[in-house]
This record gives sequence, C-alpha cells and structure tokens, in this order.
Amino acid sequence: MKNNLEQNRKWYLLDANGATLGRISTKIATLLRGKGKVEFAPNLDCGDYVVVINSEKVVLTGNKEEQKRYYTHSGYIGNLRTKTVEEMKSSHPTEILNHSVSGMLANTKLKKGFLSRLKLYAGESHPHVNIKFTELKDKVK
Repeated sequence: MKNNLEQNRKWYLLDANGATLGRISTKIATLLRGKGKVEFAPNLDCGDYVVVINSEKVVLTGNKEEQKRYYTHSGYIGNLRTKTVEEMKSSHPTEILNHSVSGMLANTKLKKGFLSRLKLYAGESHPHVNIKFTELKDKVK
C-alpha cells in the first residue's frame, strides 16, 4: 500500500552534458530531498526520482581534472588508494556525480533512500523509457 508521499513522486530527466559538477549536484540533491514541494518535511522522505544521462560528460572548472583526488581506504594499514578525476572517468564514470551528490545529502537514515532514487547512466540511453518525465523549469548549466 502506497502512502500519500509515494504517490506524489515525480520523475525528472537531467542531461549532464557540459554541466558543471557542483551546480548539477546541487540541483539533484534538492530534487532528491523534495525541498521544492509544499509538503516537504525534514524528517520525511518526500523527494522525487532523478535520472541523469551523460554523467561522464560532466565538467569540472579549473585544474580539478588533474589535481582533484578521490581517496578510498579498506581499513588495512597502508591501503590508501587515490585516483584523479581522469582515472575515475575512465574506470567508473558515474561515480564522480554519485560521490558529489552523496556529499551534499545529510548523513541520516534517509540518505540511503534518497540515493536509491538517483539513477545515473554514462551514455544517452537508459532503461526508463516507459516513464513520463517532468520537465524542469530552469535548466542546469
């Protein structure tokens, strides 16, 4: 049985081709939280679904393509791994945008639900062709 918040969820389609990483991540985080809705409450999960295509074509300003590093650590001594943005784009092209949006959401019990409604795809095609997407009034640049 769906409650009222689940029935009112919309689907948004964003194209990340040429969009700046921080600007599109902010827009995605706002849509996932549902902050633009009238029925928004900070303790409820009332956000929408967001499908992002061309996530590998997101743009970083300045020298961040070469200088920005992503760190992972397994917990073992001496096992700190670093990757630049160029290496991340070649191995995991959607992980850059996922990491950015994840950092913009609060570390609460709701965060897992927010990120489960974020669908990232590296190319133009996506499996959500049957869904009617809602147009955004302001385009992300």
